[in-house]
Amino acid sequence: MNKKIIIILVFLITAFVVTGCNGQGRENANTAPQPTPSANAENLMSKAVQKADRIEVVHFHGTNQCFSCITVGKFALKTIQERFPKEYKNGTIVFYDINAELPENRDTVIKYQARGSSLFVNAIANGQDQIEEDVRVWRLVTDEQAFMNYFEGKLKELLG
Repeated sequence: MNKKIIIILVFLITAFVVTGCNGQGRENANTAPQPTPSANAENLMSKAVQKADRIEVVHFHGTNQCFSCITVGKFALKTIQERFPKEYKNGTIVFYDINAELPENRDTVIKYQARGSSLFVNAIANGQDQIEEDVRVWRLVTDEQAFMNYFEGKLKELLG
């Protein structure tokens, strides 16, 4: 009997660790998983982006957020507010915090093809969306200054 309980507990713990935060917001079956770009593909995508007329930074999360999910949204907004106050005030850079589990956000989740907790940057140039998921931010959640320096550089590059 004890052996069965231990096996069940190990299974549940393993399932929790494997799914983590990325299991949030996957209720939409129409959202196909997207491959994570390699470092080279990420650099090529950034260089192909035209100078943005407007930037949308979109933080997707589930109802229950872990430390990393909360921190990514908090640091992204703080970077925009502190390092781009003029652009934030005039709407050149906007920040959206989207709970991907709420039905009213379904169209936005589909537009960005968001899955789980994620941060997207949409550099809008000539009325055309240039949507890119930023996966590097997750490696910077434990270092606020590194996060802000990186994200500031990315936004400056997009603004031209």
